[in-house]
Amino acid sequence: MQQTMVQALYKNFLGNAPDWYKQAIIGFLIINPFLFTMSPYIAGWALVLEFIFTLAMALKCYPLQPGGLLLIEAIFMGMTSTDLIRHEIEVNLEVILLLVFMVAGIYFMKDLLLFAFTKLLIRLKSKAALSLAFCGAAAVLSAFLDALTVVAVIITVATGFYSIYHKVASGKEYHHDHDHTEDEHLHHLSRQDLEDFRSFLRNLMMHAAIGTALGGVMTMVGEPQNLIIAHKANWDFIEFFIRMSPITIPVFIAGLITTFFLEKFKLFSYGAQLPQPVREILMEYDAHLDEKRSQRENAKLLVQGVVAVWLVIGLGLHLAAVGLIGLSVIVLTTSFCGIVEEHALGHAFEEALPFTALLCVFFGVVAVIIQQQLFTPVIDWVLTFEGKTQMLMFYLANGLLSMVSDNVFVGSVYITEVGAALEHGHITRDEFDMLAVAINTGTNLPSVATPNGQAAFLFLLTSALAPLLRLSYGRMVYMALPYTVVLTLVGLASVYLNLYDMTEWFYEMHWINHHTPGLGASPSH
Repeated sequence: MQQTMVQALYKNFLGNAPDWYKQAIIGFLIINPFLFTMSPYIAGWALVLEFIFTLAMALKCYPLQPGGLLLIEAIFMGMTSTDLIRHEIEVNLEVILLLVFMVAGIYFMKDLLLFAFTKLLIRLKSKAALSLAFCGAAAVLSAFLDALTVVAVIITVATGFYSIYHKVASGKEYHHDHDHTEDEHLHHLSRQDLEDFRSFLRNLMMHAAIGTALGGVMTMVGEPQNLIIAHKANWDFIEFFIRMSPITIPVFIAGLITTFFLEKFKLFSYGAQLPQPVREILMEYDAHLDEKRSQRENAKLLVQGVVAVWLVIGLGLHLAAVGLIGLSVIVLTTSFCGIVEEHALGHAFEEALPFTALLCVFFGVVAVIIQQQLFTPVIDWVLTFEGKTQMLMFYLANGLLSMVSDNVFVGSVYITEVGAALEHGHITRDEFDMLAVAINTGTNLPSVATPNGQAAFLFLLTSALAPLLRLSYGRMVYMALPYTVVLTLVGLASVYLNLYDMTEWFYEMHWINHHTPGLGASPSH
């Protein structure tokens, strides 16, 4: 039957997304102008919740299109301006550059990463030990690099593992002359093996993602808002680490213990083992590559290893913006590995650019939050408290808002408000320092609850790997839940019990600067 133009337009709208999803987005677009005429504040919160809905349904439809439509409508309604959105993007330019160049740089190092992690996977038979290794390594790397870079590395590794399995299972891979043939491999592989392998990789990805949060909170380079907070407080790398340690060290230990318990007792869908047929495939594939590896391929691994050292040094010493170091990684690896054709370079950017565009839409939603002052009532309310209670409320408020929006935005908004309170003499410099710690830990720890809380989690959710592993928004929230509870409560207890006493001890040891001569004074730097 001949379609009408309206039917054709509707069919094309959001492509293969389910009808109920299309109707929900159309409903949002119709209702928002009415909400805006009633109350811009309510319309602002509605937009935030609608955008979270598009993130939650990322496997039904990539959030860029529906989220972008909602934002375009919001701009035309006057909920925010393109100038404010541009300002938000400018403020977060380092994150944009990181995504464009660093993720592409990691792509060109995948041979080395796959080589190293395959060896790790084969050697460590214990799943609990492997999970601790992934979580711990991600934490250490995130403390010196940044969480997004580390997640890009882990995604590259997991995609490599999956592609090896897929090639063998679909009969596209090598004949191993000395051992099994493809037919024998296929005989051993079952649908259950695939499901178990997906579960196994999902476990490792979530442990590693949590690890990036555990390490990312510790240092000023771990997360973008850490840099903002360190800059406002005038702390260097060492002072930042020491000031955070009364909270971050207990939380790190609690996080690793949680990893062990989840794996040991197979809770929250953790504890999936690597199927033996898949382990055999990976071992044979690794042996096959070792046997066939030419001198040129060895030279590529050597170059990638040297570039990896440069990457760690460059990021650890903060020699340049993260994205620019990523650009140097692209230039160095491609130059010395012989990748000089334009189309060969293009593949590296396929993973990150859709997410970069989505992040710009996200910054547009943040611009709506700012212009409509959606968080102002919460900030004003928290500032009415005093002493330890105020620190706890700052920690919790930052955590809750970070779950809803973005920890970078929440952290920068709160530290700006606290800085203003210090300038106006409402709080002392010592109180400012304590609140800065509460803000940093509050934005970094409870925000693991949802993928929109941390850019690294959102990147994982919207990556090409997520649908392969059936890693949906709901599943990420469910698998992160035990970590969310443990990290939030241990962080809260540490803020209440440790922060004040440990900070006083650090003052006595002269490890950090005591900025105020007395509680009544509030001098700035």
